[in-house]
Amino acid sequence: MTGYYLIIGISMLISWLVSSRLKSKFEYYSNVHLRNGLSGKEVAEKMLRDNGINDVQVISVPGQLTDHYNPQDKTVNLSEGVYMQRNAAAAAVAAHECGHAVQHAVGYSMLQLRSKLVPVVSISSNLMQFVLIGGIVVMAMSGNKLILLIGVIMFALTTLFAFITLPVEYDASNRAMKWLKDTGTVTAEEFVGVKDSLTWAARTYLVAALGSLAQLLYFASLLMGGRRD
Repeated sequence: MTGYYLIIGISMLISWLVSSRLKSKFEYYSNVHLRNGLSGKEVAEKMLRDNGINDVQVISVPGQLTDHYNPQDKTVNLSEGVYMQRNAAAAAVAAHECGHAVQHAVGYSMLQLRSKLVPVVSISSNLMQFVLIGGIVVMAMSGNKLILLIGVIMFALTTLFAFITLPVEYDASNRAMKWLKDTGTVTAEEFVGVKDSLTWAARTYLVAALGSLAQLLYFASLLMGGRRD
């Protein structure tokens, strides 16, 4: 399992570095105040209106970087640091989450696929570690690979989910940036901060997907008779 722990360690380190960079970017662009004086809440409401979406509510939720769109109750949930703030970072996050609301409204295919996979992936992510460990033990003791195969399939589903998430997140950011720029909601200087913030946010999803793929390939190598050290 040395190889597995090495992959985990490298993935965690890269994830920490990207997350730290993201936080520093948001702190920096939180000091770039919008000339129009709009808060994150007001930016979100304006983007929803401009896209003809009238059945989505913008609400505040506790925490930092806890922003998300909930398609079930049709709410754009903005963290306390975004909801009332009037800066480039807040505008970027608010518009990004509204990008998901627009995806939902227009029936964006990758978002629909991702939503369909949520129940299956939720079950797989909760059980796969136990199945994988059990499969490795059984294979080492008896040579039977069936349990490990099931574990690898479950891990493959979570990895697929991570990669499907990428276009969903990138598309939401692209919708956000296009709207912010085309409507003049942010100035050219402010747009630089918006783009940089969303670029680093997207990289956190990319790192997570690549880390999941690396782990999947490791377990697949065990299944195919690779080294188990």
